[in-house]
Order: sequence, then structure tokens, then C-alpha cells
Amino acid sequence: MTLRRLVLWRHGETDYNASGRMQGHLDSNLTEVGWNQARFAVPALARFSPDVIVASDLRRATDTATVFSEAIGVPLRIDKRLRETNLGLWQGKTSAEVDEEWPGGRARWQTDATWTPPGGEARVEVAARATEVVTALDEGTEETAVLCAHGGLITALTGSLLGLPVVNWWQLGGISNCHWTVLARRETSGLAWRLIAYNAGITG
Repeated sequence: MTLRRLVLWRHGETDYNASGRMQGHLDSNLTEVGWNQARFAVPALARFSPDVIVASDLRRATDTATVFSEAIGVPLRIDKRLRETNLGLWQGKTSAEVDEEWPGGRARWQTDATWTPPGGEARVEVAARATEVVTALDEGTEETAVLCAHGGLITALTGSLLGLPVVNWWQLGGISNCHWTVLARRETSGLAWRLIAYNAGITG
């Protein structure tokens, strides 16, 4: 195992975020606010001195990661396994629309990582595919990696890497646009992942 630090970075604000619509696998665009969030985050993230940046293939994550990659000159890889949760029939709908058509469904989805939205996937499935990305990086030579992805994926992956009971994943809470979570390993902890920061970011 070579990885010593993971920085899990959520994309900037999108047009769907701004209009309150659920994205999932839909390809939404960064707003001007989102582009600026990515630019403002560069100096803070650069302090982690990442060896590689890996981004979801959805445009909102790829664009956010490209801002960082071009600013600091670190290679960018694209990996579709870092996509957000597939929300199936909920994608493109507002929370109110989902609640009207599937009463109680969204509340259950938010607290049960094993529950699947209609036509979509469960967060445990998302964590499994994202963990594959981390495992592959572990087999390389990079010590610090930034994964630019999505809020639901970051929460699920964090819970999984920390070995938290699945029933408690939801208690980690959400990730704000362009905020990040940091996990690190230490020899004294048997190389297990430890949580260093959660939902950290630039305010103002």
C-alpha cells in the first residue's frame, strides 16, 4: 500500500444545484459560482501536494478537477467509477416532486445506504465501485491523491474506508459544493484510514 492521504473533493455548484434538482448520473454544468468555487479552492488544496488527481467522468466533476489540475500542473485521470449515485427515476426532479410521487422514499434513501431509489443504485454499491479506485491507486506509487467526485459518493466512500457500520453512514452528513474530506494513514494505526477533516472548505 502506497497511499498515505486521500482528499475527497466535491464539485462546484451546478445549474441543478442552484435550481434544487437531483442530478445523479445526469450531466449538469457548473454555474459561474461553481467555477469560482473551484478557483478559490486551489490554494488550500495545493497545500496537500497531491501526486495525482482522479475525477468522475461527469462534467461537473471533470471541470472542477481541471481547474485544479491546470493550476498546479498535476496529472488528471478520469474514472467513471467515481460517478454520483444513480438516482434512477428521481434524476432531474426536485425534492418536492420526488416526495409527491414517492412519499417517504427520499427520507429512507437519506438514512439507509442499502436502499435503492427506483431504477437506481444503493450507496453501498457506490462505495464498492469507488473503493475499487482507491485500491488501484494503492497499487501505484502515489502517496497523496485528490478524488474529485460527488457528495453522495464521498459520504459513502468515507464510511466504507473508515469501517463504519453501514447503518451509521448517514450520520456523517452532507458535503457542501467544493468542500473536501481528508483521510490519512499512519504506520502506528496499522495503515487503517483515519478521518482528518470532513466537509472542510473555503467560506465567504
